Amino acid sequence: MSHVGDVSVPFAEYLGRQERRTEMLSPHRVAEMAALLDREVADLAPGGRLPALAHWLYFTSWAPQSQLGSDGHPRRGGFMPPIELPRRMFAGARMTLHRDLRVGETAERHAEITAIQRKSGGSGTLIFVTVRFRIFGVEGLAIEEEQDIVYRDVTAPAPARQEPAPEPVPAGAHTRAIHPDPVLLFRFSALTSNAHRIHYDRPYAVEEEGYPGLVVHGPLQAMLLLDLVREHFPGRGISTFRFQARRPIFDTGDMLCVAQAGESGIDLSTRTSEGHVAMSARAQLDEAFSRG
Repeated sequence: MSHVGDVSVPFAEYLGRQERRTEMLSPHRVAEMAALLDREVADLAPGGRLPALAHWLYFTSWAPQSQLGSDGHPRRGGFMPPIELPRRMFAGARMTLHRDLRVGETAERHAEITAIQRKSGGSGTLIFVTVRFRIFGVEGLAIEEEQDIVYRDVTAPAPARQEPAPEPVPAGAHTRAIHPDPVLLFRFSALTSNAHRIHYDRPYAVEEEGYPGLVVHGPLQAMLLLDLVREHFPGRGISTFRFQARRPIFDTGDMLCVAQAGESGIDLSTRTSEGHVAMSARAQLDEAFSRG
């Protein structure tokens, strides 16, 4: 651990670390996303415009099998700091979509680690790593995004406590119930090159990490929320989108996607089978053009 001023900063030497990747935006990825969402490609990517969040399907990499950890992730180190806390989750993201990317064009992604913070909470020690991404297409900067990745300790089960009452679904909100079965989770893992075993290996998720079932990916929840926006607000582009994970969702019950139009955007959430908010999100719509 290093110290910057009076603040203790873990892995401070990784702050500012950068990485660049270039990739042709293959139509096969969009076709696979359409299949996952039960959409027609022409509806998901009209005119060849890359749909919102499809950039997550590109710029991925596969580590050699010998370099994977027991959880399915690449072993610690490389671009991301070698944080030894055993549990890793996608905590949230904030993004601005400046212009369309198009299927078939070549794009470049610039990544930079902008923050590393150590916190203590009810689940023990937490380390948050924020990565800033900028994606450039043939017409310049297209997407800016910040992602928060959280690492945490393995902790003993917390004493049972009374759950707060679920937040009611707002009157007039659009909803969609989804059963996050193992096939859906496996297909999304494959689509995003994510080998984390908590999403498809039930014995590992339950016996090794202590979850009651398979964990529904945060990015999958976000993608399903924007698909709900796409269904009920057709022809409207997404200019900004942000989301924050509040609690996990498992494949042991249905999940509910909720969208409600507000004065300046769409308020979104996913709900557990008990009705608790698992992810909160907000999308700002842009009427100037459609981004899918």
